[in-house]
Amino acid sequence: MPRPFEGIRIIDITHVLAGPFAAYQLGLMGADVIKVEDPSDPDQSRDSGSDNDLNHALMGTGFLTQGSNKRAISLNLKSEQGREILKKLVATADVLVENYRPGAFEALGLGYEDLRKINPKLIYASFSAYGQGGPKRERTAYDHVIQSTSGIMAMTGTPQANPIKIGAPAIDYATGTMGAYALSAALFQRERTGQGQRIDMAMLDVAMMLMASHVTGYMRNGKHPKPSGNSTGHATSMAYPTKDGMVMIGASNLRQQRRLWIALERPDMAKKTNDERDADHAREEQVLGQLLLGKTAAEWEEWFQARHVPASRVRTMGEALADPQLGSRGILHKHDNAPGVPGSFTVPVAAFKFAHGGPAVDRPPPMFGQHNDEILGELGYSADQISGFRTAKVI
Repeated sequence: MPRPFEGIRIIDITHVLAGPFAAYQLGLMGADVIKVEDPSDPDQSRDSGSDNDLNHALMGTGFLTQGSNKRAISLNLKSEQGREILKKLVATADVLVENYRPGAFEALGLGYEDLRKINPKLIYASFSAYGQGGPKRERTAYDHVIQSTSGIMAMTGTPQANPIKIGAPAIDYATGTMGAYALSAALFQRERTGQGQRIDMAMLDVAMMLMASHVTGYMRNGKHPKPSGNSTGHATSMAYPTKDGMVMIGASNLRQQRRLWIALERPDMAKKTNDERDADHAREEQVLGQLLLGKTAAEWEEWFQARHVPASRVRTMGEALADPQLGSRGILHKHDNAPGVPGSFTVPVAAFKFAHGGPAVDRPPPMFGQHNDEILGELGYSADQISGFRTAKVI
């Protein structure tokens, strides 16, 4: 079965993480994604990541992560010829995604109102830190800056060590994922209405969605979320030291906490209401702290799970990636080789599976400007014209 976005063309004029990840997700679902980069200013992610040699080759792991299933063209949009080439591309496209400073593309004559005249059915998505409107629209930011702005840092950590940013760039990836959802919805809407769409994606907005229940709570009673470290509110639903490491227990609801205490042969500790649990939190934490020192974290994980109590030992990324459960899910793809990358490498794909026609990797991440001749040829430019573009530094 064909994948959902086969036949859809996406012009990806984004850099770093959130925008590229959104386009990558649609590329996995069959879209033809054409990545556009400035000839003198490649995507910043190309020289970022854990392998310094790849960084110098402009194929850093930061880029490889969301570069599969894309073709790459270098295009100087500050030149008139570069803008004309982009407009010819837009005429063939369904979606354009950009994540430059708000107003920058309008200043070049490449804003939504300009490009919809060329392609009325175009879906035009702009990713930015704070959105296309509002007093902070022109400010720039990265994931960790938005963590600071949004309040996520203020609620992360412990009372002794706070504020602390989240270890992974979660807002960037969430913005990319939410962006893919927005693009998918706009494409579906276009099928019903025949009209294009303007999408305004802001990292700050996504950060607030990641705290949704906390936002609702604060707006109700004005109480700021407190940094709770490895606790989640109940003593039976938090992390504890064991013989050799930490185990996270997730006996969250009343049924689970009762099951936990009975399994630990302490039925006297089981509570009938959450108010009772709150009142006895300190004693519960002390009792569990002593009991859990009796086994290793791995032993407790197996022991609790066998008794239908959610639990897991705290794993490193390496341990998590080696877990057979993750291996069974098919969410990773190994590239045996790719231009510009010696040896194999593995990248995440999508966080879901379809029974048929689902996300798949078809081609490796492209080198900088790898498909210039191919894409320009598809637009009808001759070899001599393409050579002239190179001489003029248009590509």
